[in-house]
Amino acid sequence: MASFNPGLLAEFARHYGFHYDLCDPRVLIRDALTDMERGLKGQSSNLPMIPAYISPITRVPPGKTVIALDAGGTNLRAALVCFDDQGKAQPENSRKVPMPGTKGRVDAETFFNEIAGLIIPLFEEARSAGKTIEGVGFCFSYPMDITANSDGTLLAFSKEVDAPDVIGKAIGQGLRDALIRRGTKPPERIVLLNDTVAALLSGLAEIPPNGGKWRGADLYGKTGGPVIGLILGTGFNIAYPEKNIPKIGFASESSPQIVVCEAGTFHPRYLGILDREYDATTKNPGVYTMEKSNAGAYLGPLTHHILKQAIRDGVLRFKKSEEFLSWPALQTKDLNAFMYAPLAGEGPLGELFGPDEEDALTSLVYLTSIVTERAALFSAAVVAAAVERTGSGYDPFVPVRIAVEGTTYVIYKGMREALESYLHAILFSPVPRSYVIAPVEQASLFGAAVAALH
Repeated sequence: MASFNPGLLAEFARHYGFHYDLCDPRVLIRDALTDMERGLKGQSSNLPMIPAYISPITRVPPGKTVIALDAGGTNLRAALVCFDDQGKAQPENSRKVPMPGTKGRVDAETFFNEIAGLIIPLFEEARSAGKTIEGVGFCFSYPMDITANSDGTLLAFSKEVDAPDVIGKAIGQGLRDALIRRGTKPPERIVLLNDTVAALLSGLAEIPPNGGKWRGADLYGKTGGPVIGLILGTGFNIAYPEKNIPKIGFASESSPQIVVCEAGTFHPRYLGILDREYDATTKNPGVYTMEKSNAGAYLGPLTHHILKQAIRDGVLRFKKSEEFLSWPALQTKDLNAFMYAPLAGEGPLGELFGPDEEDALTSLVYLTSIVTERAALFSAAVVAAAVERTGSGYDPFVPVRIAVEGTTYVIYKGMREALESYLHAILFSPVPRSYVIAPVEQASLFGAAVAALH
């Protein structure tokens, strides 16, 4: 069995191009900013920069009541949401049902009728309490084209939802028509958004305007800094408020519009031969190369591919190496569980190592950590590019607020600490920029609630 040799392992990582010390974050930021600029102009770009047609409000107005809907995967959630005196979202009477079409095929009218049926009792509850529903926000996490009236035209469903007649239809208008059919007057605003926009908007409600850093800032007229929405879970995406979107003729210094970067499609220049080999094994080679390097759907399989090469090159050896090589895949959840307790000898990965193979175990953890560090660096660089686009953060009393949702950020071993460390180093050089980064709970639901106020 080979001894643990960190220098040899680091050289292996550099040779195959996946070591984080090969990456210059300033170059990544410059590349991302170039792609952002091109995408905003409608030019060919790795970042399509999709307008959300929503301008984030500076502060969430207190005392308002809305209905929030969250559709994704196989579930549909709805809640009556009231905003308290501090503008914090307070959900009431939350309801969850299977997504229409997950229990058998439904036509378009049935699809929208079932959604309407879920929220009509919330209208009745609000009316009996003397409250006015200001709007409906609908976080709809399926591919759709957002239109200038904040509706969304469905492009496709995930395989779990069987409702083909809905594809090509405007979701907001379909819900509005269903409410009218069932005798409920819809509010003026029914706003469609995706999970990245929802994360941004939830940050408006959940992260204090000054980031919770300064007491009394509001006495000096300090309003909240811009909010950036970051998704780092199964996938990777970023949304931020943009002042200039030439491709739709939008320009406003005072009321910027949210843009979804589709950041998973960014192409980091620092990808090595093993990244390209792994990419070739995926369902969509050549696209979403950023996401394949940093997101939860891919970190386990990518790390597995790298570790197999380490075994073939002899820098990683243990008695059950051949068994590991024969695995068709290593799931991210299994890799993460192992990384939290590598010495426990548990799980499919931990069970491969005998008590006399600590060096091999240490080598595997070391290489896995390098992959995680690079993923964090890539992520931080693109977040920093979004901060750069806002032009904010120089006033220490008005920090940029970064609202994060996603299990890869929250629970993947080493990811959050590394990402935040890189982000701090990047944003404090050459000139310090003030920012706050924090996970937001129930981002899809609370973000939909804030969207309903627009």
